[in-house]
Amino acid sequence: MVAAAGETARKIRVVVAKPGLDGHDRGAKIIARALRDAGMEVIYTGLHQTPEQIVETVIQEDADAVGLSILSGAHMTLVPRIVALLHEQDVDDVVVTVGGTIPADDIPELRRLGVAEVFTPGASTQQIIDFIRTSSDRGRTPV
Repeated sequence: MVAAAGETARKIRVVVAKPGLDGHDRGAKIIARALRDAGMEVIYTGLHQTPEQIVETVIQEDADAVGLSILSGAHMTLVPRIVALLHEQDVDDVVVTVGGTIPADDIPELRRLGVAEVFTPGASTQQIIDFIRTSSDRGRTPV
């Protein structure tokens, strides 16, 4: 994003969250570090977050995007709840992404619910960075 003269562009703010009981966060930490190294401001929520806690963090941090890392198989329960809570709070401008072991058959339904992109094992950190950057820059104006 290019800022007008005298203005400073605000860094893209991304919440990286581990919803549910999944206790494996190595991938989420790798993604959080890669996004940070790419110049984004990253808020990592830690393990075992409820959908309510994640949405509250997104709101409090004025996030541009939220990345949900799910390896537990509970994505078809947790993601719809998070998306619904975001809509209930009128937070419709946050890019929602999901990463983890997501079966291909579930991806169309997640997208129908409002997930912008699903990153499965093998996705590169650069793909994720590029997607967040492109998606978050749409509609953003310099502060």
